[in-house]
Amino acid sequence: MADHPVLPPQPTLADIQRYVDETNTYRGHNVDLQYCVMLLCEEVGEVAKAVRKSIGGKMDPNSKDTHVDEEAADVLWVLTAICNGLGIDIEQAFRAKEEKNKVRVWK
Repeated sequence: MADHPVLPPQPTLADIQRYVDETNTYRGHNVDLQYCVMLLCEEVGEVAKAVRKSIGGKMDPNSKDTHVDEEAADVLWVLTAICNGLGIDIEQAFRAKEEKNKVRVWK
């Protein structure tokens, strides 16, 4: 069996995108886009719950311990997998969108 892919110490967005792709292949994860979109919604909800818990919001006392950093990482992972499945270069898309945002009127 091949070695697990390795993420560089200070990864670029391209490094992260490549790592997610290689790791999903290594793990045998089939990226079904509809499933990933539903999973992304679930993971964003988990970020919201973790933030609510971290700021002292009322929670079910039996709810599992949640960590915003881990949930945010899950969101990044699933979003990256979706972009990989659609052939989207995240860095290029981010830069292009920011160029539009720079000339947008913000109220």
